[in-house]
Amino acid sequence: MNEMDDKEEPEFERIDSLSKKERRVLGTLVEKSLTTPEYYPLTLKALTNGCNQKSNRSPLSNYDEYDVEEILETLRDRGLVAAVQTAGGRAERYRHLLRDKVGWKNASLAIMGELLLRGRQQLGELRSRASRMSEIASLDLLRTELQQLMQAGYVQTSGDLHRRGIEVDHALYTDSEQDKMAGLQRHLPEEIPVSRERDSLGEPASGVQTDTPVAQNTGESYREEIEELKNRVDSLEQRITELERQLGV
Repeated sequence: MNEMDDKEEPEFERIDSLSKKERRVLGTLVEKSLTTPEYYPLTLKALTNGCNQKSNRSPLSNYDEYDVEEILETLRDRGLVAAVQTAGGRAERYRHLLRDKVGWKNASLAIMGELLLRGRQQLGELRSRASRMSEIASLDLLRTELQQLMQAGYVQTSGDLHRRGIEVDHALYTDSEQDKMAGLQRHLPEEIPVSRERDSLGEPASGVQTDTPVAQNTGESYREEIEELKNRVDSLEQRITELERQLGV
């Protein structure tokens, strides 16, 4: 038996949950490590600006450096972030340790980074947005990566990965966030409310139909409009990201 045979596989740890602020800081570190490696690791100022940038973030945040420094301390205590000194640099810089801690490669890092920064989204959106960090050539490759992340407990979906229209999200919410989301889900209406417009006599207005097909068509129309708006926003975000990359933001 040679020395290579004796080499053990690395043991990775499991992340159970992350707070909202921890997700934003880690997601930003992941994103910058893949999109602007020449400026990575990040100074505290650069990391704060990255957390608060207006593109590729949902919801938007307004952290100051004290907030981010406090979050970094909790992440360092958990072994997820390290402070480093670069050659010739006077300020500490910060890098994530997710490759060593949980074993994520570039594609998984891009997927999880995107989900940490923006949350729940459809497969097509996720592939397009994650690909700006690390190329994901097809939906099938995305599904393969997602399946592995699901088995490890890092990703949750609204249905089978091959179903049309399903949504994907990370599974790192805190217990209180999970309880809150479950409560909201129980109170969501099953169908879009039917139009109840009435004329001055209190009767249904002329031309207004109140049967279920109209409600379904209205819902489909809304979804199409929302999808179109999302595509426009994505296009603008890609342009902003490219400008930020050129400016070194």
